[in-house]
Amino acid sequence: MDLELTEEQAAVRQLARDFVDREVTPHAAAWDRAESVDRGIVKKLGDLGFLGLTIPEEYGGCGGDHLAYCLVTEELGRGDSSVRGIVSVSLGLVAKSIAAWGSEAQKREWLPRLCSGEAVGCFGLTEPGTGSDAANLTTRAVRDGDDYVITGSKMFITNGTWADVVLLFARTGAEPGHKGISAFLVPTDTPGLERREIHGKLGLRGQATAEIVLDGARVPATAMIAPEGKGFSVAMSALAKGRMSVAAGCVGIAQACLDAAVDYAGEREQFGTPIAQHQLVQELIADIAVDVAAARLLTWQVADHIDRGLPFATESSTAKLYASEAAVRCANNALQVFGGYGYIDEYPVGKLLRDARVMTLYEGTTQIHKLLIGRALTGTSAF
Repeated sequence: MDLELTEEQAAVRQLARDFVDREVTPHAAAWDRAESVDRGIVKKLGDLGFLGLTIPEEYGGCGGDHLAYCLVTEELGRGDSSVRGIVSVSLGLVAKSIAAWGSEAQKREWLPRLCSGEAVGCFGLTEPGTGSDAANLTTRAVRDGDDYVITGSKMFITNGTWADVVLLFARTGAEPGHKGISAFLVPTDTPGLERREIHGKLGLRGQATAEIVLDGARVPATAMIAPEGKGFSVAMSALAKGRMSVAAGCVGIAQACLDAAVDYAGEREQFGTPIAQHQLVQELIADIAVDVAAARLLTWQVADHIDRGLPFATESSTAKLYASEAAVRCANNALQVFGGYGYIDEYPVGKLLRDARVMTLYEGTTQIHKLLIGRALTGTSAF
């Protein structure tokens, strides 16, 4: 793997960095307090092509490789993880799944709109009673002539109240576990679909997170994406790549912690000298820097494997596991550098810690990823 960025990749990173410094970072604290990101950010993301990365140009995307995608999500994570989540879900989980699994008609209908930011997607897998145990979801889709009628509920859905389409997973067969699950593209204006925004989150407060309730929501059979009974394969393939996006966002959080800690340590004086000269403060900063570098390289390795057509699922779990835990450590260490000032939201590290904490929970908890990695290494087939 060549670790030197191409001119195009470097230009994409600089474009994202400038965008974040101009359009995201200055507003992150206000969005966090208001529990709402300015929705106008979606069009700006689309105008710059950030919602179309890796999607073929014929469907409205801008192409590019997965490392460029990681560079953008890292920069967005550095600015505000709530904004990063818009891209990770609408593009990373929904648009990429349509590109990989959708019919030609589905690609033509949804991809240009998702890539431009005209439409936003959300990923309807998690339920109130099934998080890590997604194969036992209970939402049902029953065939009725040329339609399916869907009943059930989904929980903790990123972009849930903003989305125009849900990539929704429901049980269509009598088979237990993953074999009976199918996937559908369900427009959010479908009668019988209701969305309820979740407030009071510890972190990612600006993100539109929702519960989605379906009560007899009717969609045509053509809304099914991939063959019937293959929905779990759609979900797992999306999450395998999605974990790379979360890892990249965690690298961004960790980088923001490093930047903030270094700047503050150079300004803050104690005992008549900047605290940057105190060896134990240097230790905190050094620990952050090592975590940033290690998490970034693990994440870039996943992108390299995807772009070269190599297996990447275990590498993706490894990157997500390490980067999410590292982001928490980095934020905690940065807060320690700030001392009492880190505990108030006038400074950024408190928000970084709150945003980092959820990264160890979604798209596979730390414990699930340890099981996945261990299973891959030992060749066992059950948890």
